[in-house]
Amino acid sequence: MDLNLVRKFEGSARRDRKPWLRWLPVAAGLLGLLSWQLLSNLSGLPDFILPSPAQVGSRFLQAVSDGSLLHDSLVTLSEVLLGLLAGMIFATLLGYLIAKSRNFERVVAPFLVASQAVPIVAIAPLLVIWFGSGVFSKMLICGLIVFFPVLVNTVVGLRAVPRSLYELMDSLRASRWQVLRQLEIPAALPIFLGGLRIGATLSVIGGVVGELIGANSGLGFLINVARGQYDTALVFVAVLTLVALALSLYGIVVLLEKRFLGWQEIHS
Repeated sequence: MDLNLVRKFEGSARRDRKPWLRWLPVAAGLLGLLSWQLLSNLSGLPDFILPSPAQVGSRFLQAVSDGSLLHDSLVTLSEVLLGLLAGMIFATLLGYLIAKSRNFERVVAPFLVASQAVPIVAIAPLLVIWFGSGVFSKMLICGLIVFFPVLVNTVVGLRAVPRSLYELMDSLRASRWQVLRQLEIPAALPIFLGGLRIGATLSVIGGVVGELIGANSGLGFLINVARGQYDTALVFVAVLTLVALALSLYGIVVLLEKRFLGWQEIHS
């Protein structure tokens, strides 16, 4: 049987399966905006407590036109991306060592678990004091938030590789590098990318926490300024921009999954 024909048939079957489901997020978003507008009109609350969607949209256009939103968004995005990259690399390397050595796991596991018992909000002020209010302290906070979920998923993914596959690679006299590249990375990638989804979303929190504590730019700084001026519409603009950043990073990871794990859809 032609494999390409099978793929086309499965792809058309997936496209024909309830296409209206694609519009559910749009419908939910419109319903949320409508509910927000009704609540703003009927609650009788002043605008500085609950602005309407139209007021938030107007404030968004104003922040875009004066360049403040773009500048602060780029600052936060750079901190988040640097922290995400640093946390992912360190977590992957340490996770590989833990997955390969039970003795090493016994040594470092108590420290890793203890580090997660301390909220990042509690130690973020110390990091800002020690490393200053620049990009490095925010990157470090982002990296610490990303670190643990990526680490756990790396360890779980590597340990989920069946022993029979290792025996097969041994029988083929594969080198350590060949085992890593052709067996361990492809086998652990689905679980690893699942952890990266969580880490990419949480990394935005790290950047904002650091900026709220001490910064002179970024979306967290913008929220602080708007809050001090009772510019609630601008607070909404900054928060919604953070949501957009988190969704974008999450979407990038999803695209990576489709790119590198497309073979799973054929067998699902």
